[in-house]
Amino acid sequence: MSRESQDPSGRGGIRHCHRGFSLLELVIVIVIISVLLVLAISRLLALQVDAERVTMETVAGTLRSAIGMKVAESIVKSKVADLQALEGSNPMALLAETPHNYLGERDGVDPATLEDGNWYFDKRDKTLVYLVRNKGFFTGGPPKPPRARFAVRLVYSDKNGNGVFDRGIDAVEGLRLSPVESYSWSRY
Repeated sequence: MSRESQDPSGRGGIRHCHRGFSLLELVIVIVIISVLLVLAISRLLALQVDAERVTMETVAGTLRSAIGMKVAESIVKSKVADLQALEGSNPMALLAETPHNYLGERDGVDPATLEDGNWYFDKRDKTLVYLVRNKGFFTGGPPKPPRARFAVRLVYSDKNGNGVFDRGIDAVEGLRLSPVESYSWSRY
């Protein structure tokens, strides 16, 4: 803040008095900066969660496309019935190049021992597992640690209505990558 007054020397000039910030002004500036930082951090966290969600869903979408191409190949070669052998298989094996965060096949590993944000195929459960990094924004799937699990499932026409594929009775229609448990992501 500055205050103007007449110069006491009589020369007719204007003299400027400078004072520092008052305590109230300093507190107001600190509060404004703090609010802006909180807003920026919460927005950054929301962007991180969105990035993880999109990355996970992109990998799952790529795997679904690879499975679709395998089904199309089997249809062209008139070997649709052979698709049954792929149920429960590792869908990463269908990719020319696996994602950088794919840890490979594991046999009944404790997921708590693996780093979050990675994929692995559990050979015992025959599931593809994604270990969630932003745990507080993910619901569904097994807890401790939170994870999304997917499995390659046979698509067939259940002609006898028993809910189980019966070779010779039910017709194989394809394969799909399905979540084992439902899940969802929240932003805040």
